[in-house]
Amino acid sequence: MTGKQIIILLVEDNEGHAKLIMRALGDVEVPQKIFWVADGEEALDYLFHHRKYEDKEKSPRPDLIILDLRLPKRDGQEVLKKIKQSAKLKSIPVVVITSSQNEEDETEAYRNYANSYLLKSADFQEFAGMIQEVGSYWLIWDQQGRIGM
Repeated sequence: MTGKQIIILLVEDNEGHAKLIMRALGDVEVPQKIFWVADGEEALDYLFHHRKYEDKEKSPRPDLIILDLRLPKRDGQEVLKKIKQSAKLKSIPVVVITSSQNEEDETEAYRNYANSYLLKSADFQEFAGMIQEVGSYWLIWDQQGRIGM
């Protein structure tokens, strides 16, 4: 494991879920910085350095994106599609975490090249545990983000 700080973009409109995700990821012992945005439009502004995210030093390229599907302004599927259509962004792993059990949502997410599609649990401990597992896998075990793709 490298000492490099891992940059995570969390796209989640529910503040309670966002706080839980950030707390659970904080339990993964990896140097990390989490940038949280609350809607799809802000996520795209961050990723493409528009408006208040023009400064690339203050809005660095993420190593991992955690994306909710049900978002205000721009839907998570649209955000996912734009990420994976961008030559500069498509190699970033995108983990969809949603409450949608709709099979069509899952199919569309994978069609848009999501790296994982996970369901939010209503159980606080189970949800936190899932996020820690996601963090362990993507921040420690998966090497894609650290081999210069």
